[in-house]
Amino acid sequence: MKIGIIISSNDAETCWNALRYANFCLGQKDEAKVFLMGKGVEYQKVATDKFNTVEQAEKFLKSSGKIFACGTCIKSREQEESEMCPISTMKDMHDIVKESDRVVTF
Repeated sequence: MKIGIIISSNDAETCWNALRYANFCLGQKDEAKVFLMGKGVEYQKVATDKFNTVEQAEKFLKSSGKIFACGTCIKSREQEESEMCPISTMKDMHDIVKESDRVVTF
């Protein structure tokens, strides 16, 4: 199954759970793609010891997961693009939604 995961929150626990779910999906042999939107592009900044979003994202990427991030949202926060938060477009989000069997939002 193909699963699209859209994260639009900068709450550490919410982002952590979304990324844990993405990792779980890969463990079930599903394809998972994460799109970061709005406050979701801040997920690296909100990491805590208890809710280590960066650790979950690294695990996801090492397991062949793909992360996309709204370029407008990154730029409006004066953030830099990175492997863990690559600049993407609405077309990328549209493609994820269109090709996914299920879409989950956090």
